[in-house]
Parts: sequence; C-alpha cells; structure tokens
Amino acid sequence: MPVAVVLAGRLTRLEPLATHHVEGLAQAAAEDRSSYAFTPVPHGLDGAAHYVDRALAEQAAGRALPFAVVRADDGRVVGSTRFVELDYWQGPLVWPAVPGLPHGDPVTAVPDAAEIGNTWLSARAQGTGINAEAKLLMLRHAFETWRLRRVCFRADARNLRSRAAIERLGATCEGVRRAHSRGLDGVVRDTAFYSILDEEWPAVRAIIELRLTSPRTRPALGALHGGGPQPGGLDDRLVPA
Repeated sequence: MPVAVVLAGRLTRLEPLATHHVEGLAQAAAEDRSSYAFTPVPHGLDGAAHYVDRALAEQAAGRALPFAVVRADDGRVVGSTRFVELDYWQGPLVWPAVPGLPHGDPVTAVPDAAEIGNTWLSARAQGTGINAEAKLLMLRHAFETWRLRRVCFRADARNLRSRAAIERLGATCEGVRRAHSRGLDGVVRDTAFYSILDEEWPAVRAIIELRLTSPRTRPALGALHGGGPQPGGLDDRLVPA
C-alpha cells in the first residue's frame, strides 16, 4: 500500500486518518448537515469511531489512503477525504486482471491510477478554499510524487452542481454508468465518472493555482464532490458525491 503522508498547504493540512481524529470528526459533522445528501458522513462519537475504524480497515487491506482534513490556522479537524480504488499495473501481466494488488513489496507500492472520493467538510469550512487546496495537494501528490497515469472522480448523476464543478476543473467525463449503485436516499442511482490524465495535469494545476491566488475566486474552487459553480469560479461548498 502507499506510504501514509502529511500533505500541507497554506489553508489546510491533510493528516493520515487515525483514532485521535474521532472527536474532531464528530464535532465537524455535527454542524449543519443539510449538504450531506450524497456521501456517508459520521454522526456522533460512535458514528465517527465506526467511520475511522472502517477507513483504517480499508487502508490495511490496501484499498484506500484516508486523510483527516485539518484547518491550518487553528488545527481543527473539519472533514475527511481519501484516495480509493488504488490500481497497480507493474509486474508480470496477469489475465484476468486483478485490480488493487501491487507487484513486489506492498509496503512501498505506488499505484498507477487512483480515485479521490469520500470527501466531506463541516458546514463552516465549506466555501473557504480548504477543499480547493486539499484537492490541489492530493492531485499534486498523485501526479508529481506517485507519477500516476490517471486520477478519477465520480458523482451521482443527479448532482448536476457537482458534475459542473468537476467539468470546470478540467476533468473529462468518461460516461454515465446506469443503475450503478444504491444512493443514500435509497434510490438506485446512475453515476457519472470523470478523470484527469497525467498529461492533462499541468493545465489543471495551473487552473487551481490561479484560482487559489485570486482574491475574487479563491473561495470558489474545489467542489470536486461539491456544490455548484458560482460567479467567478467553482463553488467550494461540499455536496459530496
């Protein structure tokens, strides 16, 4: 599995998710929950503990690399995000393919493709640029440290605001998988899939960095799994997919 890392920026710090984040996650999720329509968000201390336990189990199995999203100025936990669907292409060709199994030492394995998902922020952290910078940090780590070939995102096909935000970021829609899974509302949902390739990353990075440094648009980027675009940029409010 990829080695856990701390990714730090000006507004936020992404820390490897751990049990000491449980209380902070519970407090963050206890704010206005009206935006949590499309992704599981823990509720209460027991819910946060279960959330962390499941995430760490996924990490131990090599299927995810979860983070706590921490606000840089006060060290407060304001949400969570993770790399998921880690895929490895090195080593001898095996057919049929077995995704998610690295060749060689799994402790030092680096994936060739991954997805960013399970993202949510507290209500007060939304619209502050934290999500934008978190996505920049994760994408930069994916493409510049891991040297990934592809990073994916997905959104409930009904979540038009989230899809617009992903598309304005520069990701390409790969299509909509019909009747893909059951949504949190119990409805069988269609899911839209998006990707950014390694050769596209420099242009995407320039877009994010420009918006983060522009006072007019700084709070407007970042809802890769979030709310709809606003004038001057991409909305940083989270309506997770």
